[in-house]
Amino acid sequence: MKKWIEAIGKNVESAIENGLKELGVTRDKVDIEILDEGSKGVFGIIGAKPAKVRLTIKKDYEAIAKSFLRDVLDKMGIKCEIQIKDEDDILKVNLVGPKMGALIGHRGETLDALQYLLSLVINKYSGENEFKKVLLDTQNYRKKREETLIRLANRLAYRVKRYNKSITLEPMNPYERRIIHAALQNHPDVTTYSIGEEPFRKVVIDLKK
Repeated sequence: MKKWIEAIGKNVESAIENGLKELGVTRDKVDIEILDEGSKGVFGIIGAKPAKVRLTIKKDYEAIAKSFLRDVLDKMGIKCEIQIKDEDDILKVNLVGPKMGALIGHRGETLDALQYLLSLVINKYSGENEFKKVLLDTQNYRKKREETLIRLANRLAYRVKRYNKSITLEPMNPYERRIIHAALQNHPDVTTYSIGEEPFRKVVIDLKK
């Protein structure tokens, strides 16, 4: 199937309809670029110039994500519903079903790994200068984990201040490190920074100098 086409017609609407017919898709499935609005010429005949448009089929990220996840989940023996929303330029995927703990893994490691793989697959179909952000979740794990990390950050900040001693957390992925940094960025007494190399990079909570 062609990904794009240039079509002509006596006017822009006619050119678009001709292009849609040749691609075999509906208008909502394409991005439309008007290359030339054309002109009627004298008496609608002399010097008339056809309109020209380029129709590009939109990338169906939802279909790509669903196909990939269904294949992986079937191989893992996990039966669940795949809910997908493409909003705010983020592909948000929620998996709904029983016994999803195995899909989350220890502190979200399995979920993170699956999200990383899904992101690779989705962005394989993006343009050269495009990047589609992917967020994979189940049982509202991301929100619960964020709340847990914020509580942890505040509790450890209190200990750093009280005992006047820095604390180094266990290795975390970039997403979780950002949560810790954000939770304490306006703290009056402590500061945060990261040390080490991926995947063992850690957050340090220290007193402000």
